Amino acid sequence: MPAPVAIAQDEILTGEAVALDVQPIGFFLRALGLAIDMVVSIAVLVLFTWAASWMQSIGLLDASTARILLLAVVALVTVVVPTTVETLSHGRSLGKLAVGGRIVRSDGGAAGFRHAFIRALVGVFEIWMTLGVVAAVTGAFTPRSQRLGDLTAGTYSERTRTPKLPAPGAGLPAGLEPWAATADVARLPDALARRCAQFVRQADRMEPAARARLSASLAAEAVRFTSPVPPVDAETLVRAVVAVRRAREQRALELEGVRVEELLKGVRQ
Repeated sequence: MPAPVAIAQDEILTGEAVALDVQPIGFFLRALGLAIDMVVSIAVLVLFTWAASWMQSIGLLDASTARILLLAVVALVTVVVPTTVETLSHGRSLGKLAVGGRIVRSDGGAAGFRHAFIRALVGVFEIWMTLGVVAAVTGAFTPRSQRLGDLTAGTYSERTRTPKLPAPGAGLPAGLEPWAATADVARLPDALARRCAQFVRQADRMEPAARARLSASLAAEAVRFTSPVPPVDAETLVRAVVAVRRAREQRALELEGVRVEELLKGVRQ
């Protein structure tokens, strides 16, 4: 019997039984996005109230008609507009665009009209009637910062912005291209690889004696896990090992990213 697969809280299991690491947006960014949406909605309500009062003062509206229109605008701003915007934009309101979030289903698929309508309807209570207190409390104690509307609709806010990658390090030393094509550095321990990479980043700022001593020490450890060993000095060996390992890890990450994107597209179709 095959061993069970452990799925973390931030992972999605596709139909092919592949776990995708899709990060939800954090609590404070969700709160900021919600606050932006609320400010825009309140501004619309204030503008309409002012316009209705002005029209009433000049006799274009009577008091009963103004109250009916006000109720209609409240329903429009709190339910109809959020539902329409999230449905047409595939889960991205103005606030979510600002903080880099998008509403998706719990399985990672695209949210539709039903999800947007349930979220907006529950939001009347948890956001507007309680001034966001219920949404804040619920979001603070759920793994994906889901508010009550998300839990009811089966959705959460996915992170759409990825952190900026660090600047690439120094490339492969000149003349070692043929060696790099066949070199085996996969057995290099992760701890040693991190020490070598840190040395490469800091080597230009080190004292010459300390630089030579540390490079010799790192090279002596790295040769045990490098095959074949190029006929170069200690520092060049360390730089070459770091460059080859980084290039292969980057290539692996790029291929994984392409595969994850293809799987996510399949889930959302």
